[in-house]
Amino acid sequence: MTYSSLLFEKSDGVATITLNRPDKSNAFDDAMVAELIDALKNVERDAEVRAVALTGAGKNFCAGQDLSPLMAAYQSTAGIQFGEHVRKSYNVIVSKIRNIEKPFIAAVNGAAAGAGLGLACACDLRLASENAKFRMAFIGIALAPDSGTSFLLPRLIGWGRAVEMAFTNELVDADKAMQIGLVNRVFKADELMPRTIEYAKQLALAPTRSIGLTKRAFNRALTLDLEAALEYEAMLQDIAGHSQDHLEGVKAFAERRAPMFKGK
Repeated sequence: MTYSSLLFEKSDGVATITLNRPDKSNAFDDAMVAELIDALKNVERDAEVRAVALTGAGKNFCAGQDLSPLMAAYQSTAGIQFGEHVRKSYNVIVSKIRNIEKPFIAAVNGAAAGAGLGLACACDLRLASENAKFRMAFIGIALAPDSGTSFLLPRLIGWGRAVEMAFTNELVDADKAMQIGLVNRVFKADELMPRTIEYAKQLALAPTRSIGLTKRAFNRALTLDLEAALEYEAMLQDIAGHSQDHLEGVKAFAERRAPMFKGK
């Protein structure tokens, strides 16, 4: 697949999506939004893709919304229809990442701000370069949170820390992000992508169907009480128990060998 604002590679079961507007710190414009949505649709339906790595070209991960194309609209009497813009862009992207039943790893190589932070939070795992920096950014231009940050960030780092990041526009470096649970690992800058791809390849060999069901369980449990979560787990376990990979896992266990999962 060829895009103007993204790089897309596929190898060994891993799709690598690179936001590719480095001169704009990989900030979103309409073209990049549309291309990312298209790329996500492709990895969703491509059975060969069993893990996804998401990163940014150049020195930054994603600076959020590119305000430059919006400046003319600020001068119009109608202004900008922010709700409509968010519904058609970031809401679609975040929902896709959370609901595609494959593991997503964000390789945060630099600044992740605003919608860029939301993009990283939407992924299942976040691996960071020592140069990574995180900022909510919305309050800095007198906007409210979007891109799922109000939902995802408190669940990752806790209510109090998330509110502090939102209210103060605090810049969180890689070390603090690791301390508060915003990222899973921190690597030297030149190690980030090799380690991310290595991690993604390991996940691509895992039982993809089981990972997808696990994402379903975690997503649903965020809004359920205990009894409902237990029942939902039982329902998902019934699905998992009839998968080909489960049978292979049991057979491999009995034969004392490593399982060969097919993602089915």
